[in-house]
Amino acid sequence: MALGSSCLGIGPAQAGDARKYPGKAVPRVHPQDWPRLQPPLPADPDLERRLDVLLAHMTPEQKVGQLIQADIGSVTPADVRQLGLGSVLNGGNSSPRDDKLAAPGEWLALADRFYAASVGGDAVLPVLWGTDAVHGHNNIPGATIFPHNIGLGATRDPELIRRIGEITALEVRVTGLDWAFSPTVAVARDARWGRTYESYSENPALVREYAAAMVTGLQGMPGTQQFLDAAHVLATPKHFLGDGGTRGKDQGDNRSTETALRDLDAAGYIGALGAGAQTVMASYSSWRGVKMHGNRALLTDVLKGRFGFDGLVIGDWNGHAQLPGCTAVSCAAAVNAGLDMLMAPDDWRELHANTLAQVRSGAIPMSRLDDAVRRVLRVKLRAGLDREVRPSSRPFAGQFELLGAPAHRAVARQAVRESLVLLKNRAHLLPLSPHSRVLVTGDGADSIAKQSGGWTINWQGTEPNQAFPHAETIYAGIARCVTAAHGAAELSANGEFHTRPDVAIVVFGENPYAEYEGDVPTLEYSPADKRDLALLRRLHSLDVPVVAVFLSGRPLWVNAELNAADSFVAAWLPGPEGGGIADVLFRAPNGTVPYDFRGKLPMSWPRSPKPPAVDDVAGEQPLFPFGYGLTYADDGYLATLPETLARASARLTRH
Repeated sequence: MALGSSCLGIGPAQAGDARKYPGKAVPRVHPQDWPRLQPPLPADPDLERRLDVLLAHMTPEQKVGQLIQADIGSVTPADVRQLGLGSVLNGGNSSPRDDKLAAPGEWLALADRFYAASVGGDAVLPVLWGTDAVHGHNNIPGATIFPHNIGLGATRDPELIRRIGEITALEVRVTGLDWAFSPTVAVARDARWGRTYESYSENPALVREYAAAMVTGLQGMPGTQQFLDAAHVLATPKHFLGDGGTRGKDQGDNRSTETALRDLDAAGYIGALGAGAQTVMASYSSWRGVKMHGNRALLTDVLKGRFGFDGLVIGDWNGHAQLPGCTAVSCAAAVNAGLDMLMAPDDWRELHANTLAQVRSGAIPMSRLDDAVRRVLRVKLRAGLDREVRPSSRPFAGQFELLGAPAHRAVARQAVRESLVLLKNRAHLLPLSPHSRVLVTGDGADSIAKQSGGWTINWQGTEPNQAFPHAETIYAGIARCVTAAHGAAELSANGEFHTRPDVAIVVFGENPYAEYEGDVPTLEYSPADKRDLALLRRLHSLDVPVVAVFLSGRPLWVNAELNAADSFVAAWLPGPEGGGIADVLFRAPNGTVPYDFRGKLPMSWPRSPKPPAVDDVAGEQPLFPFGYGLTYADDGYLATLPETLARASARLTRH
């Protein structure tokens, strides 16, 4: 059967999947048609002999323990010692003492306790601690927070991405942790998906390049002394495979052909594995009806076979429980499909007991168990855990001055500047004079949470400004810039002003969200609340020049807002370095332009509430295509856009 034709036959590689999905035609995978990758780390016979020795001395109980990762909200160091668990994580809402604002020292002290519980006696290798460091070490108050991936995708600067990975890894190491669940390498093609902002782009080539850069930054370059040294952490490209093609539905079904799955969705993994990624996280999503946590053909035959991946595959948060016949506490099918570590945040004790029973009954073959444990231990040895002392005694641990260090925040501010995309600039309103009287308004003007988005301190990103030491709101950055030039900046929540401004900067956009909480039925911005539009129109009606700064995790249908603004900036989710916005919007006091717009759209911008046509997604042509972005030298006029749904696809008229 040719690749990309009717992919619903059942071949030998899918026989196990067919048994798990009775009565359903299981999509066939053709591993021989996927690229054969050359592992960046050469075979190491000495390492493999060490693994042979370790495995030979482990009991089944110890082996099963290495397959389970528990969340710190439900597991204690004593539990880790008792069951010999191989890993722990902190989920998006988990923290020491359940205190989201816990001091960095508390994280390090807890890391010490988990480490101590996993060494000595008959323990095998120390525990690994994984964390969702997806745009910096974003669970730690005061750590450097970078723009979310969609903004980084606009920068077209892979060296910047690599540097961000280095800084993130170093700050993770400061708190004693060893493993980052990043980068997300989904190729998002439908912005209704609530995780769109975690994707670098709709363009697979860009995602591939950025995935390699970020993994290199986090882990170091394979073959050098820096690889997984004391300044680097394990990276985790995620979520394998196809989550960006689920037609706007989180944990949805990717209906693409195998050709598209290979050429579009897999691009980031080819880049990440080529850079030496040691762990890969499986996706909640399905491909043609088969959940990825149970897709042996893709997890084992493609990822571990054709791609030559010899690291560990970890599941997502109880993702194994979604397989047919499985629960959170029992899922031999996921292990047999190729998961090497089950992320079991709450039910790890019962899962351990059931998995052990499945090994003893043969439901999980001993050969599969040993392969999974070998992969976990191989990663631990490559990460040097056999040589590591307790976390607080490692290089960089406890150097809390590195969290949010000025040099690190300068890189974050650079990323903000480079991520901004200018969509409209009527009559060359921008750049602004810092000597002006500036009105700053909109509900995003003075909100760190709104400019940072989800996965920031907590899962949904809803913490108040006080939770962010060192942070600068967009208004604060503007005020500092203007005041230094003897201009004036007034903050007004509702747009009212005491003295007529020379210009109004309106900062508005999406409220924070993460994962499925951000799924939307259409791409219309804020369909139930048009207060932002009313504010723009009111200021425009007063003949006040209006600059719109739009905060969002995705391109949205904002035709009316574009019409009501003289200049329109897609700022994405820039994070706490609000001064980066002012850097680009304003001239220097002497009238020069220190920073021009350089951001280019990482995703196509819709001309209607429907997703635009992108690769295998059908639809109309975008309003602004991938790669669009004005500079100050460009003609910034934009034709009047249709504002009603009936006319959203009509031809534009010039004004």
